[in-house]
Amino acid sequence: MTEQSVVSLRAVVHGRVQGVNFRNFVYTRASFLRLTGYVRNLPGGSVEVAAEGKRAELEQFLGYLHDGPRGARVQRVDTEWRDATGLYRAFDVTV
Repeated sequence: MTEQSVVSLRAVVHGRVQGVNFRNFVYTRASFLRLTGYVRNLPGGSVEVAAEGKRAELEQFLGYLHDGPRGARVQRVDTEWRDATGLYRAFDVTV
């Protein structure tokens, strides 16, 4: 795969990531990088992110997930890389 290949990233972000504007932070960065997918809160306090785009942009995006917004305390980010599905048309914040 090259940096121009379109791939899929699934990440689960653990730590203090709910109630700190994390989903909006993710949405803003995904939109800037022209990624498609979604971000949502999970039971238990973690946040799930599914994103598709060029590998280089997703690598940058992953760095943002590790940082989070002010007030967040990211403990770890579990990631899975996959082939792109093409299912997403935009990037959404879901419940």
